[in-house]
Amino acid sequence: MSIVPVEKLFTAFNETADMMREELACTYLEALAETGENLFHGKVLQEDLSELTYKRLEKAYSEIKLADYSREEIRKAFQLAILKGMKENIQPNHQMTPDSVGMFIGYLVSKFVDKQAYRLLDPAIGTGNLLSTVLNHQTDKTITSVGSDIDDILIKLAYVNANLQMHEVELFNQDSLESLFIDPVDAVVCDLPIGFYPNDVRAAEYEIHAKTGHTYAHHLFIEQSTKHTKEGGYLFFIIPNGMFESEQSANLHEFVKNHLNIQGIVQLPLAMFKNKQAAKSILILQKKGENIKQPKQALLVDLPKLSDGQAMSNILTKIDTWFIENKK
Repeated sequence: MSIVPVEKLFTAFNETADMMREELACTYLEALAETGENLFHGKVLQEDLSELTYKRLEKAYSEIKLADYSREEIRKAFQLAILKGMKENIQPNHQMTPDSVGMFIGYLVSKFVDKQAYRLLDPAIGTGNLLSTVLNHQTDKTITSVGSDIDDILIKLAYVNANLQMHEVELFNQDSLESLFIDPVDAVVCDLPIGFYPNDVRAAEYEIHAKTGHTYAHHLFIEQSTKHTKEGGYLFFIIPNGMFESEQSANLHEFVKNHLNIQGIVQLPLAMFKNKQAAKSILILQKKGENIKQPKQALLVDLPKLSDGQAMSNILTKIDTWFIENKK
């Protein structure tokens, strides 16, 4: 893919967001959501702008035709603008899933979920980058998507992101560990928010809750996702490598044993992380149900650097072989 369209579109997002930020006295991310909405509608929607800014924005939007860009070009340009905004106001749980990881999860979803039409949930959707990366790699499928996030700025960005890429996504701006009023899904993708969940009263309603003190939010997200997945459905989580060795892991082990079959664990390249403690993996689970069999053996993969073409080719061959031996 040529980088030029991505650069051109990023420049349009960035310059118009800067104009809007100055005029509306808001954050860059808030301005980016506003300008993305304008670009989608092809006009300036804000009424409280000076005439000069209004005309400058109109001119900038008139020079961009979204139909000239692929979904991936739009996603990457918008992602670059979001990353710029996050550097200004970074919060630990707002870090975006790296592109290469999102694409690999898209590949795994296409391998495991063999339905032509299905429902997909991301219960910690953030800006919608992981979900849209997965959707952009399932072009031959009909997918109904659902996303939830507690942060109102992030969910607005997810909404604009989905619109710009012409993805139909049902969005909920709420604490995803409270009751979710959604129909069951066939698959879940989630870059798990790591840390403690402060609401002990709500946590106590989960099987997985800690007997004393706060429960890990990432454990609760696994239980919440499982609850909203159909029998036989697949769940793809980005997890910290030490998740099954933590002081609360006994409850997690018990929950997984009772409700899920581990399909595989894909260790992400250590080079992607600042240190070994920050390293993560992709955990692949299947919800138990009638006629759902545990694989003969779980898929265990150490991903090489994703830029190493030969090593990646060997890994994809290994995954294909595992499917032949375990999923037929």
